[in-house]
Amino acid sequence: MRRWCARTAGAIAVLLVTSACGSEPALEPDAPITTRSAAGSPTAGAVATVPGTLAWDFNELRGSLNGRVGLAVMAVGGEYPVLLGDWTSGSAWSTMKVPLTLAALRNNAGYSGTATSAITSSDNSAAETLWQSLGTGEVAAQSVEDVLREGGDATTEVPATRTRADYSAFGQADWSLADQIRFASNLPCLPQSDSVTSLMGKVNYGQRWGLGTLDGAEFKGGWGPDLSGNYLVRQFGLLPVEHGEIAIALAAAPTSGSFDDGTVILNKLAALIDKHLEELRGGDCPAPR
Repeated sequence: MRRWCARTAGAIAVLLVTSACGSEPALEPDAPITTRSAAGSPTAGAVATVPGTLAWDFNELRGSLNGRVGLAVMAVGGEYPVLLGDWTSGSAWSTMKVPLTLAALRNNAGYSGTATSAITSSDNSAAETLWQSLGTGEVAAQSVEDVLREGGDATTEVPATRTRADYSAFGQADWSLADQIRFASNLPCLPQSDSVTSLMGKVNYGQRWGLGTLDGAEFKGGWGPDLSGNYLVRQFGLLPVEHGEIAIALAAAPTSGSFDDGTVILNKLAALIDKHLEELRGGDCPAPR
């Protein structure tokens, strides 16, 4: 398990502001895009740490983004996320391959090659193999949910069966930005998480948009169409900063519905984060008792 030092500094209230988003092509779709308020989140309305200039510049940028967008930042080992934008929740798509892969490798370390394909190439067949290795659909869903709960996500439910025949069951889970960022902030602290985060640092070149454009990022993307064919594009991951690491989650639902427009939006959000990287303070995993 990795450890980093320090907590966070410079606080301002959590900001919930409106913005835009993007979309993407095939390779791994899963379920329809849905949205819901983050008000039910245990972190909603809490105080979080974020430079005021990041929120300001986000507001400036959102006017140029054609769609809905969400951005969340949280220190590793921290307590409160910063949530920006008007996109709050939707299909997990292949971002759910991260807790799935961790569950599968804990169950059977012999699937390391399959895990590599599932994370670095977002290979759907490999991910399905990992899912089936956990047992029946009900057992597999519970195993992935157990990892989510361990990572601080107390609400996300993973379907045991496919709700859309062409897409995986786990990818169709509705995963809110607030729940995903909390899980991401705790991911490095979970037992055996290095087996997955190390792979997140080796994502194939063709999928290195958004967070993949930032030095040192360990991340996983997910994308797919809703019932109308409009794509949701999202990512979450970890970035090294002063005094440790931060977790970041991005989502874009472009007005055009295209995958390419979604990746363009995530690239713009990543550039915004890069601009303010020196202002962000990271965190570490709590010391074991």
